[in-house]
Amino acid sequence: MSLPILFSRLFIVFTVLVFSVAEGFSQKIAVQNLTVEHLVNPFSVDNSKPRFSWKMQSAVKNTLQASYEIRVGKNEAIDKSRVWTSTKKSDQSVLVTYAGPDLESKTKYFWQVRVKDNHGNASKWSQVQWFQTGLTEKDWVSNWITVYGKDTSLASPMLRKEFNIRKKVKTATAYITAKGLYEARLNGQRISDHYFAPGWTSYQDHLQYQVYDLTESVKTGLNAFGVTLGDGWYKGRIGFAGQSKFYGDTRALLFQLEVVYADGTKEIFITDDTWKSSNGPILSSDIYNGETYDARKEQPGWDDVGFEENALWKAAKILPKDKVKLVGMSGPPVRKHETFKPIKIFKTPLGESVVDFGQNMVGWVILKAKGPAGTKITLGHAEVLDKAGNFYTTNLRSAKQSNEYILKDNVAQSFEPHFTFQGFRYVKIDGYPGELTTDALTAVAIYSDMKQTGSFTSSNTMLNQLQHNIQWGQKGNFVDVPTDCPQRDERLGWTGDAQAFATTAAYNMDVAGFFTKWMKDVSADQLENGSVPYVVPNVLNKRDAGSAGWADVATIVPWDMYVAYGDKGILTAQYTSMKRWVNYISSVAKNDLWNSGSHFGDWLFYRPNDDNDGRAAVTDKYMIAQTFYAHSTQLLINAAKVLGKTDDVNQYEALLKRIKQAYVNENMTANGKLASNTQTAYVLALQFDMLPEENRKQAAERLVQNIKDYGNHLTTGFLGTPYLCHVLSRFGYDNVAYDLLMQESYPSWLYPVKMGATTIWERWDGIKQDGSFQTPDMNSFNHYAYGAIGDWMYKNITGINPVAENPGYKEVLIAPKPGGKLSSAAAELETVYGLVKSSWTLENGIFKLDVTIPANSTATVILPKTDKKEKIGSGNYHFEYRY
Repeated sequence: MSLPILFSRLFIVFTVLVFSVAEGFSQKIAVQNLTVEHLVNPFSVDNSKPRFSWKMQSAVKNTLQASYEIRVGKNEAIDKSRVWTSTKKSDQSVLVTYAGPDLESKTKYFWQVRVKDNHGNASKWSQVQWFQTGLTEKDWVSNWITVYGKDTSLASPMLRKEFNIRKKVKTATAYITAKGLYEARLNGQRISDHYFAPGWTSYQDHLQYQVYDLTESVKTGLNAFGVTLGDGWYKGRIGFAGQSKFYGDTRALLFQLEVVYADGTKEIFITDDTWKSSNGPILSSDIYNGETYDARKEQPGWDDVGFEENALWKAAKILPKDKVKLVGMSGPPVRKHETFKPIKIFKTPLGESVVDFGQNMVGWVILKAKGPAGTKITLGHAEVLDKAGNFYTTNLRSAKQSNEYILKDNVAQSFEPHFTFQGFRYVKIDGYPGELTTDALTAVAIYSDMKQTGSFTSSNTMLNQLQHNIQWGQKGNFVDVPTDCPQRDERLGWTGDAQAFATTAAYNMDVAGFFTKWMKDVSADQLENGSVPYVVPNVLNKRDAGSAGWADVATIVPWDMYVAYGDKGILTAQYTSMKRWVNYISSVAKNDLWNSGSHFGDWLFYRPNDDNDGRAAVTDKYMIAQTFYAHSTQLLINAAKVLGKTDDVNQYEALLKRIKQAYVNENMTANGKLASNTQTAYVLALQFDMLPEENRKQAAERLVQNIKDYGNHLTTGFLGTPYLCHVLSRFGYDNVAYDLLMQESYPSWLYPVKMGATTIWERWDGIKQDGSFQTPDMNSFNHYAYGAIGDWMYKNITGINPVAENPGYKEVLIAPKPGGKLSSAAAELETVYGLVKSSWTLENGIFKLDVTIPANSTATVILPKTDKKEKIGSGNYHFEYRY
């Protein structure tokens, strides 16, 4: 129906559309998208009280869950094998905690749920899903094994063993981990599509293992397992100083296959000294430098039954037991994703053969070739071409990022690396036999298997490309840990980059498991005094810690994930770490003023040549530190409130008042001017409420004037940029925020887009206007930090906002703010409750807004240029009025 409403001189028409449904189905609801600990059918749940989530589907608007019934059993006939059931009047459908008898380790449990809604409708039981509990320490009966002698070769060792499966199999489950990286094969085939297992964690604290269901893969009789080991982060080169063997000097394998036969008997096969090891075709494989593979050294059939081991195969060596803590997977594995064919093969001015894949990505190239034995083909990787059009690798610093393949006999061969990855758009190929064609080359993107949850599009093609670049910057740098860059000799989990981008990341993809896993490492690598390292896992100097805006990742990311996913558990898990970080700052602050320590400050801010006229963009580092001191304290207070820690709330609220007063005393003049008259100074002061209420309006005015002084350009760096447009919008300057966003000249978000970027750059001017490059030793072309503007685009352009008081989009705020000469914009977000949509058009003075809210959620819609707030429930809605 249409309802005309007259107010504020505007004639507004609201049209509410409900789902069109078939006759007889309108009262039905369904339950789907079941997960346990953010994962679908997870294999190694360590949580003794796992948490269940589901989504409701309903054809009726304004639907809320009224009650749920959940049941858990030991087989798919749950009702006959029940270990726990719970019926509860509740609207909770996210992370419902198991409250039954203690679960057995390494056991598969099955579960399902059904619900009733507020309209009296009942769903059927959901499809049966499952989860498998992890292993306890005593469940590990296997041995760590390594190569015969000392593990000194650069070559990747291969280990093999044949097992006899004596009877019909009911289940066969493999538990595998490694010191280094591993690739496991059974009877000549890869056992999974996971890459870079067991992943990168703070190995000295905990090491992940993976679980594989091999029930359908093993066969009665002999079976052969083959595992290849790589250096990876464990033993290979890592960090700036060329260091290697940071965690250990010996690659090792831990493998345990547990078989349950059809007759109920069990058998366990383990790694021991009956395994054999030998080197093979992978002569070296390093994350920074790449891989060398000699096909002539292949041993066909080494991973299958019946292989004849020659004298090169030696008995594996059992390593002494150590205290390494083994944990199950809590984040997604790394997998292959998009593939790309070359858009062009060409000769550079220097005569090099170069392939352009059209997209800066992270992964590798699959190469097909045929030629004389011994022919060496080299694939070099680069992100950009130089001004003259030649292959450019200076910004890689000492990382070779090159793969070498040596052909065997004159037969068709296909190559791809195993334990390395490259950041690239362009590939230079040397030594290819015959004519190089596009059929011979396929690039494949590699990143953690995070489902895409968000999309954003608008009437502006450059803005759409910016969104594309933001998403691809996230893909390329979310390879098991959130790295700063994926190409040069770094690729580290810089904490400042991660905290700046976390909210944007949660719009684009499901990063709940990804950050849950990584935050465990933040806690593990936190120093004894509570300070937090620059990078996590920490492979730098232990004293390199405590930088404002970097170490605050300890408080920022847990809170951001709580708001995005409604996960109270991450606050519980990280609360001690959050508190230790704030207490550390308090311990070094004098009179509540943090004016000590080493800080990066507003990293890579725009440096104008205007030092003589008082408008320099340098923001005092201690001034920045004090604002983040306050911010982390506020987030700790927020978490304490959620967790019911009243004493902590009172203690830290009192501290926060002192922190803010100390900031004002130190950094603000009597008339409200800040000691550093910069965009970042005003942005952080306003974003974190550092100033008295009566001084904020004037501070916002000074910020806007500063932006105008720079010709509507930003000057902010890594710490100021994420909040810049948010502060402008908060204080009524949406038009200025749009001016900055739509600015095409340097420095701006769209300048790299105009220069042809397909990912986010580390520097505003990675490629200068004359085609030359910025400082080559710090000039990544795939660096996601400045992509944090994506958070503002979702929240303000299309207006999709979470509400912290009802997190995880249990309550949604839809508040679009048109501007920037856009005629339309649309976004979707798959939340933990379901799909949220917001799309609008503005044509001929008519504003039209379409909104979708999922079942079991509610929303408040704030229409632009009005004071109207519309409370809505689930369903589809249309709003239309003269703008």
